[in-house]
Amino acid sequence: MTGFGQAEGTVGTARVLVEVRTVNHRFFSPSIKLPGAFGRWESEVREAMRLKVSRGHVTLSVRTERLASQAVSIDDDRFAAVVAQLRALHDRHGLVGGVDLATVLRMPDVMAAPREDDDTGTVLELVPILDRALDALNRARHDEGVRLVAVLQERLDLVAEALQRIAARAPERLVAQRDRLRAAVRELAEGLAVDEVRLAQEIAILADRMDVSEELDRFRSHITAFQSVLGGVDGEPVGKRLGFLLQEMLREANTTGSKAADATILHDVVGVKEELERIREQVENLE
Repeated sequence: MTGFGQAEGTVGTARVLVEVRTVNHRFFSPSIKLPGAFGRWESEVREAMRLKVSRGHVTLSVRTERLASQAVSIDDDRFAAVVAQLRALHDRHGLVGGVDLATVLRMPDVMAAPREDDDTGTVLELVPILDRALDALNRARHDEGVRLVAVLQERLDLVAEALQRIAARAPERLVAQRDRLRAAVRELAEGLAVDEVRLAQEIAILADRMDVSEELDRFRSHITAFQSVLGGVDGEPVGKRLGFLLQEMLREANTTGSKAADATILHDVVGVKEELERIREQVENLE
C-alpha cells in the first residue's frame, strides 16, 4: 500500500531527518539513500525496514544537518602557534601594525568545519529514528487499509449475490435439460419404445455432471475465510493469504462455468470472474 512517514532526531553531532515512502509492490523491495557517513549502516537499516514492512516498494532517505554549536572548530594549539609565528615575523622585520584575530583565523588549519565523517554517532542512535518514521508510515498504511477493506467487502457482496442467483438457477437448468433430453430421445426414437430405466440413468449421469452445488459450497467457504482474514486484528500480513483464497475462488468459478451449459449461469460466472479480478488488483496493494 502507499504511505508516507517521517521522523527527526540526533545522531552524533548531526540533526537527522528520516523519510519513508511506499508504493504498491507484490514483494518487499527497499530503496535506501543514506549520507556517505552512514553508508556503512545500510544492512542494519535494511533489516529495520524489513521488520516493519513486509510488502511494497519502500524508499527511505536520510538527510543530515550539522548542529549550530558544531558548525566550526578552532584548534587552540594551532592558533597559539600561528600568533607566535606572526609576532616573531612582525618583530624581526619591523612591520607596522599588530597581529589581529581575523589574520590569525585566516591562516591554514586554525579554523575548520567538521568533516562529514567526524563524530557521526552510532547506528543505535539512527535506528530509533528510523523506527518512528516506519511507525508513522504504517499508521498511514493502516488508514488506507481500512478504506480498502470496505471496498473489498462491497465487491465480495456482489460476488455472493451472483452465487445466490446461480444456486437458484441451477435446479431450473437441470429440469430444463432433463426435459430437453427426454424430448430429443423420443424424437430420435420415432415412435419406438424407449427404455425408461436407461433414460433415467442417463439423466442422472447428466445431472451429476452438471451439478455445481459442491463448487458453490466451496466458493462460499472461501468467501467466509476471506472475510475472516480481512477482519483479523492480529496485525499479521494478510496479502498472500488473500491472494491464495482468490486463486481458489477463481478455480471454483471456472469449474462452475464449465459445468453450467446455461446462458444465465454463464452470464453470472463472467460477472463473478470480473469482480474477482478487481479484488485481486486491490489485494496486491495489501500487506
